[in-house]
Amino acid sequence: MTIHSLFPDPEHLGLLTDLYELTMAAGYFAHGMADQRVTFELWVRHLPESRNYLVCAGLEQAVHYLQHLHFSSEEIDYLRGHPVFQRVPAAWFKSLADLRFTGDLWAVSEGTVVFGEEPLLRVTGPLMEAQIVETFLITTLTMQTLVASKAARVVSVARGRPIIDFGARRAHGPQAGLLAARAAYIGGCQGTSNSEAGRLLGMSTLGTQAHSWVMAFDDEKEAFRKFGQVFPTATMLIDTYDTIQGVKNALASGAAMQSVRLDSGDLLTLSREVRKILDEAGRTDVKIVASGDLNEYKIRDLLTAGAPIDLFGVGTELVTSRDEPTLSTVYKLVEQETSHGLVGRMKLSSEKKTYPFAKQIYRTIGEDGKFKHDLIARFQKDERGTMNDEKKAATPSDSSFIIQHSSVPGEVPAEPLLTQILQQGQLVRPLPSLEESRQHCLQQLAGLPDELLDLDHHHAYPVRISPELEKATPTK
Repeated sequence: MTIHSLFPDPEHLGLLTDLYELTMAAGYFAHGMADQRVTFELWVRHLPESRNYLVCAGLEQAVHYLQHLHFSSEEIDYLRGHPVFQRVPAAWFKSLADLRFTGDLWAVSEGTVVFGEEPLLRVTGPLMEAQIVETFLITTLTMQTLVASKAARVVSVARGRPIIDFGARRAHGPQAGLLAARAAYIGGCQGTSNSEAGRLLGMSTLGTQAHSWVMAFDDEKEAFRKFGQVFPTATMLIDTYDTIQGVKNALASGAAMQSVRLDSGDLLTLSREVRKILDEAGRTDVKIVASGDLNEYKIRDLLTAGAPIDLFGVGTELVTSRDEPTLSTVYKLVEQETSHGLVGRMKLSSEKKTYPFAKQIYRTIGEDGKFKHDLIARFQKDERGTMNDEKKAATPSDSSFIIQHSSVPGEVPAEPLLTQILQQGQLVRPLPSLEESRQHCLQQLAGLPDELLDLDHHHAYPVRISPELEKATPTK
């Protein structure tokens, strides 16, 4: 019997997709369509009920996948033996051995605030390639966008207090925990308990000890003293037996602790009592850390009530986005080059209508630095390969140009959000660092109107569809 880790293997990425992506790919090949140039876009149909915005994350892993995508001989042999492919031309299997992603990728930068219907990324390339990558791109951006968005909400109510990702044990598997740590950091968390995230990503790692450490000793004071001997800047977990007696035992142990942690009970009352005991003992330097099924609502209420808590560890609620655990992410064909020229593709089915043609998002920002509205408009390239838009702006030198379509006094000219990442499968420019993406997210959140940061009421941010796109989309 072979024992499998089931972690993604860079040498076997070809089959990390749904079977129907591969049957369509084989069908395109069989009918001579595999190399037709097309454009797909990925977006979230609508915001979840309790979200006023989303924070885009996961692009780096999507780029890694696209740049390493290939089919190994083992994967091709598997497909040859699959009954569904019995009538597929033998040349298709041979073509898979040479398949690499050769298309273009445009995307919204990680850490960017986005809304429903706005394309997070756009893939342009050969039809077969662009189809196969759908599954991986959806799952990668959906999961990390969920967590980054949840983290941003938690951070927004913490009043400057650090939020630490404590979710490694509660994520949907070890890799999910690692991806969640990354996404949470982009969303504003200051560190993680995940050691591998610290090693791979350079994130700050924090931790205390578990109740098992305290339980392993006959005396609680001895447990604190022994831990402090090895870790002189430790955080002591004081609620194994009795929280109030626990903080007294921590003080009596003489351990040079820097903080104590509350993980259960009435955190408001306990934090006040623990703070009083610490201050009366002359340990005003010792901070209070709180954890235990926390979320943005509980943290908001604790701080509104004046809880003297200095740092929060958030686990399950963060890495699973428990209140909104999924997004309506889709990846749809929007444009196709045919013998008749460039054709827009769309769905017209009830409640799932899509808009044709490649698009760009233009964000208008007021003089106060706050977002005013977004416009989703058609994006295209003219015969010279220079970028064009519906407003006939001056030809830009690169993708960071500003479209001059805002004529409203007090508004800054609209900014395009999608920039080119890959051209013919190759990076156009280095991706931002994780720290740069985090800082970008913090700047984006500062640009949100105050009402969009509210947790309890849904305020619809204005996202407009350009007249040209509306005209190109029949009602039925």
